[in-house]
Amino acid sequence: MDFELSAEHRSLMAKVDAFVQDRLIPLEQDPQSFDDHENVREDLLQTLRAEVKAMGLFSPQLPKERGGLGLTPVGQALLYERMNRSIFGPVCFNCAAPDDGNMTVLSKVATQAQQDKWLDPIADGRVRSAFVMTEPHPGGGSDPGMIRTRAEKKGGRWIVHGQKWFITGAGVASHFILIAKTGEGAKDGLTAFAFHRDDPGWEIVRRIPIMGPEEHGGHCELKFDGLEIPDEHRLMGVGQGLKLTQIRLGLARLTHCMRWLGLAQRCMEIAGRYVSEREGFGIKLADRESVQMQLGRVAMAIDTGRLLTMRAAWRLTQGQKARPDISMAKIQVADTLHLAADTAIQLCGARGYSKDTILEWIYRYARQARLVDGASEVHQMVISRAYREQGRGFFAWGPGSD
Repeated sequence: MDFELSAEHRSLMAKVDAFVQDRLIPLEQDPQSFDDHENVREDLLQTLRAEVKAMGLFSPQLPKERGGLGLTPVGQALLYERMNRSIFGPVCFNCAAPDDGNMTVLSKVATQAQQDKWLDPIADGRVRSAFVMTEPHPGGGSDPGMIRTRAEKKGGRWIVHGQKWFITGAGVASHFILIAKTGEGAKDGLTAFAFHRDDPGWEIVRRIPIMGPEEHGGHCELKFDGLEIPDEHRLMGVGQGLKLTQIRLGLARLTHCMRWLGLAQRCMEIAGRYVSEREGFGIKLADRESVQMQLGRVAMAIDTGRLLTMRAAWRLTQGQKARPDISMAKIQVADTLHLAADTAIQLCGARGYSKDTILEWIYRYARQARLVDGASEVHQMVISRAYREQGRGFFAWGPGSD
């Protein structure tokens, strides 16, 4: 890995820093900036997105021919953590889940005609999207092989029946990527399709209430009762739905880490500022050894997460799959985000627990990090399997090293 930053990356980082600090963070202090689900108000979001577009920073993860900046995973890592110093950041730059992952996978696997139809409107910010995979028991969750929603081909169309839930963003999405069962094979029994909100034969059953603040569109339960999808809206080949899912989730899991690192750093900033000002029993909190130990622990955990995330991003940029690297980063950063929020609240006392800061928002949001895109236990299994297969090679510094 080379830690030297290019002039282009430094310039982009400075632009993101300035927008987040000067424009977004002040808005977090105004209750009128929020919608009913504790995210940035829709009309305000459109104003902010227009400003980001004017800066040339909208959808930066996409190829240049699709209006993006063509950022590699390394470039994304450098910018995403800066964007998410504000809780409003990622969605303003069109880098929030699930749109971020959906745009990335469509740009990689969709045909030119499919990208024109399904990708460009998301990339331009005209519509939002959702990835429709998770199902209630006994359907598929972390194990895609258990998926029961089925698509049957009749002529030139696929007829879909089944149920999905906890589909992020479905409440406002117009474009959907659906993973459905089309065969019986463990690796080739799933197929991916694109469909539109206005297509008949499906419905949103409910928006599921959750513990934390919600992404735009919430987390919804969906029912399919005869949705018809033309074969030209099938993404990749029949039976390649698992492959598409792996392409999407690999980088998507890592971009979660990139964003969460920004939130963790923001927690430290808030706590650090408070303890440097607050006094008790004749001494500033920042001068107490116990406080220094807590902040030091969080700082070390954040930097460990950054290194793991950047190593995985670098390996993806080199064309490697980096699956165990992504799993290690996912576990470390998810735990770190919770640690950072919890520590910051403890150090800020009642102020941290109140809504006078965004710490309680981040704390509630952080609990999902150990669940989304694969629970921590599943990622531990991935790491263990890689170690069993590679032995001492698991700890190699690079390809071909001892």
